[in-house]
Amino acid sequence: MAEKHSINGVKPLSEYGATTKRQPEDKVRILQDELSSPDGELQMHNRTSTDSDLSFKDSYFRDGKRRIDFVLVYEEDMDKSKQADPKLKQWRQKYISNIQKIGLETEEESVQSEKIMLNFVKIHAPWDVCCFYAEDLCMRAPLQAHSNPSDNWSERILKALKIPNVMYEEVPNKPLDFYTCQFKKSKLYRFLGSENHDTYFMPTQRSRICWEVLATVAYGKRKRAEIGIERLLEEDVYTAAFPIHDGHYEKPDHYVSPESLNRRQILYEYWARWGKWYKYQPLDHIREYFGEKIGIYFAWLGFYTAWLLPAAIVGVVVFLYGVFTMNSNTPANEMCDSNLTYKMCPLCDENVGCPYWFLSDVCIYTKISYLFDHPGTVFYAIFVSFWAVTFLEYWKRKNASLAHHWDVISFEEEEERPRPEYAAKATTYEKNPITGVKEPYFPTRERIPRILSGIGVIILMMTLVIIFIVAVIMYRVLVSIPLFQSTTLRPQAQIISSMSAAVVNLILIMALGRVYETLAKKLTQWEMHRTQTEFEDQLTFKVFLFQFVNFYSSIVYIAFFKGRFVGYPGNYTHFFGLRSEDCNNGGCLIELAQQLAVIMIGKQIINNIQEVFVPKIKALLHKWKIKMDKNAIRTRWEEDYELIENEGLFEEYLEMVLQFGFITIFVAAFPLAPLFALLNNWVEIRLDAHKFVCETRRPVAERAQDIGVWFSILDALAKLAVISNAFLIAFTSEFLPRLLYQYQYDWNLNGYTNFTLAFAPNGTLTQECRYNSFRDRNGEFNLFFWHLLAVRLTFVIVFEHVVFGICHLIDILVPDVPESLELKIKRERYLAKQALADTDTIMKLARGEDDVDINDVPVNIPGDD
Repeated sequence: MAEKHSINGVKPLSEYGATTKRQPEDKVRILQDELSSPDGELQMHNRTSTDSDLSFKDSYFRDGKRRIDFVLVYEEDMDKSKQADPKLKQWRQKYISNIQKIGLETEEESVQSEKIMLNFVKIHAPWDVCCFYAEDLCMRAPLQAHSNPSDNWSERILKALKIPNVMYEEVPNKPLDFYTCQFKKSKLYRFLGSENHDTYFMPTQRSRICWEVLATVAYGKRKRAEIGIERLLEEDVYTAAFPIHDGHYEKPDHYVSPESLNRRQILYEYWARWGKWYKYQPLDHIREYFGEKIGIYFAWLGFYTAWLLPAAIVGVVVFLYGVFTMNSNTPANEMCDSNLTYKMCPLCDENVGCPYWFLSDVCIYTKISYLFDHPGTVFYAIFVSFWAVTFLEYWKRKNASLAHHWDVISFEEEEERPRPEYAAKATTYEKNPITGVKEPYFPTRERIPRILSGIGVIILMMTLVIIFIVAVIMYRVLVSIPLFQSTTLRPQAQIISSMSAAVVNLILIMALGRVYETLAKKLTQWEMHRTQTEFEDQLTFKVFLFQFVNFYSSIVYIAFFKGRFVGYPGNYTHFFGLRSEDCNNGGCLIELAQQLAVIMIGKQIINNIQEVFVPKIKALLHKWKIKMDKNAIRTRWEEDYELIENEGLFEEYLEMVLQFGFITIFVAAFPLAPLFALLNNWVEIRLDAHKFVCETRRPVAERAQDIGVWFSILDALAKLAVISNAFLIAFTSEFLPRLLYQYQYDWNLNGYTNFTLAFAPNGTLTQECRYNSFRDRNGEFNLFFWHLLAVRLTFVIVFEHVVFGICHLIDILVPDVPESLELKIKRERYLAKQALADTDTIMKLARGEDDVDINDVPVNIPGDD
C-alpha cells in the first residue's frame, strides 16, 4: 500500500505524534534518533604517490568496509599569495557538519598536484540512512523473483523463420527481475536479500540517496537559498560532485571469466565498443548501472534506429526507381532536346546585367530533379506518414513494458518529489491536496509574470531567426547577380548561390541554437517549476520551439513560399529593392532537397565530430589544469575526477527529435533522409555509449517512466508531417500538374514542356522570352491554372483525411499496454498489498476483536517460505 510522504524527506507527522508543521531541522533530529551507528568524522589524509596505503579497495573507505557512495571535490591553490575566500571554507565546514548530522559518514583525502591541492571528500550512507531515505523516496523493493521478460520483435521473427540471429549475444550477469512494491522498513523481513545490509541497496540507489541529502542540506542561511550541492558547485565552493564508477572499463591483461567482470567492464565489452554496433543493447545492464532515465533513452534510441531500417529500405527503392526511369522522363527529354527553341527571361533584373538564357542549358539539373520528384515520392510520403504513427504506437507499448519491468510505471503520478531548488527557494508552505502534508509552495500569481516574460524572450529570439532568414535570402539574391553576369559560372549560378546560402544558414543555425539553449535554461530555472519532470518538460518545450523555427524556417520558405510571389515580366514583385526569388529551373523541390541535405547531413556531421573530439579536448584541458602526477598510482575517485562532467540527455534527445522532423515533415523532397538518419544513429549509439562508459563521470541515477515531453513533440511532428507532405506534393511537386495534363491532353506528356512556359507580355522586356507559369500573353492566369488549383486543394483534403483516418484506426487497433503486461501489473499489485498488509489487523484478530476486516489479513505469498 502506498504510503504518504512529505517532500523534505520527513516521515508523516502522524508517525511522530506531532501536530505542527515540521521544519527541515526536525528531520535532522529524527534521523539522529533513529541512527544506531555513530556519526562519521571528517578525516584528513595527505599522501604522495609512494604511500603504502594504496592497497585498499578503490570503492571503499580506508577501513575496507564502508562503501564510497559519493565523492565531493574541491581545489586549493598552492600559492600562498592567492588565499581562497574564507567564506568558502566556512561554507564547506558547515555543509560537511550538516550532512554528518543527517547521518552520512565522510572521509577526506588530499592529493597534491603540480599546481593545486585536490581534496576528495568521500561519502558513505549507512544502513539506517539508506532505509530512511529509501522509504521517503518511495524506492521499490523486491518481493519475489520471476522470469525476465525482455525480448524483441526481431528476435522472434528470425526465430520463426529459423534464421541465425547474429544480433543476439549472451551478456553475463544479467540483472534479475522481481515483483516489487514500495519499500517500508517495518516490512523489511518481507523483502528478498534484506538480511545482507552491504548489498541490499544497489549503487544507483545509494547514489540517489546521497544526492537527495546533498541537494537539500543547508550550508548557510536558508532565506538566501544557501542550500544544496548544486548551489555550492555554482559558487565554486566545490568543483565536482559525483558517484564513482565501478572500476576500470578495460579488461585486465590476464584472463578473467566474463562473470567476474565489473559492471562497467561488461558495458564496455558488450555495448560501448565499436565492434558491437550490430548487437542488441543490454538494456537491463544499462539501467542497472546508469538508472532508468538513461536506460529509457538508449531503449528509445535503439527502437527508433531499428524502425528506421524499413523506412530507409523503402526510401532507397523509391530513389532507385527515379534513377532507372530518369531517361524515360518525357518533359526532361523535351527540355534537353530543345537546343535554342526556348529563350528564357532573365532570372534577375535585366538592368543589372542578368542575361537571357536557353532552357536546354539546365538539362542536367532537370534530370536530377526527377530523382526527387516522380510518382514514387507520393507513395513514399504516404508510407512515411503511416510509418511515423505506427512507430509511435509501438513505442508506447515498448515503453509501458520497460516502465513496468523497471518499476517506474507510476513514478510521475505517485513518487516524484519536488526539485531541491524549488524547495529551497519556495516562499511559503501549503498543504499538498494529495498527501495532506505541508510542503514548500511557490504562488502561481508570482510564477505567471515570470512565464510571460519567458514567452516574450522566446518570441524575441524567434523574430531574430526570421531576420537572419531574410538576410540569407538577400545574400542568395545578391550573390546570384554576379554569377549570372559571368559567362563561365552562369550555368551553375543558382546551384552555387543555393548551396553557399545553405552553408551560411547552417552556421547561423548552430550559433543561434547554442546561445538560446543557455538562455532557455536560465529562464526555466527562474520560472520555479515544482518537479524535475515539469522543469525538463518546460525547458524542452522552449528549446524545441525555438530550434524548430531555427532549423526548419529556411526549409519551409523554400518548400512553400519561394517562387510563389515572383510575379511576371513587367510586373515583378520587389522586396528591399531586389526582385523576389524564383525557384531554379529544376523546380523548388530539388532546391528543397539541397537545403535539407545540407542542414540535416551537415548537422549530423558537426554533431558527431563534436561528440568525438569535444570530450577529448575538454578532458585534456581538465588534466592540464589539475596536472596530477602521471607516475602516481591513481585511486578510483582520482581517475573519475580526471573525466569530464556528464551533461545529461537533453542534447541527445534534441538531436534525434530534430532528425525525426527532417525525415517525416519533408520526406517527399528527400527520400534518402531515413537512410542517412539510420547510418547516423548506428554511429550515435556507440558514440553515446562510449561517452557514458569511458569519457564522463558517472551521473547520478535518475528515475523516469518515459521519454517525457519528447513523445508529445514526436506525436505533433508526425501529425504535422501529414499536412506538410500533402502541401509539398500538391503545391511544390510537379506531380499534380503532370497528372492533370495527362488527363486533359496527352498521357505520354508530349508537349508538356512547352505547355508550362508562358510568353512574356509584349513590351515588358527588350526581347521575346518565356517563363515558367500557367499564364496567357497578358499575364493573366489561364483556365488550366484554376483547374490545377482545384485539384491541388482537393488532393490536400483527401490526402489528410485518408491518412489521418487510417492513423487513427492504427491507434485504436494497437493497444498502448499489452494484455500480458496488464496481467503482470495486477499480479504485482496483489503481491504488494499482501506484503504490506498492516500488522495491526493480525493483532486485532489474535485478540478476538470484532471490528476486523478479513480482507486486511495477509496471506502467504507463493515462494515466500
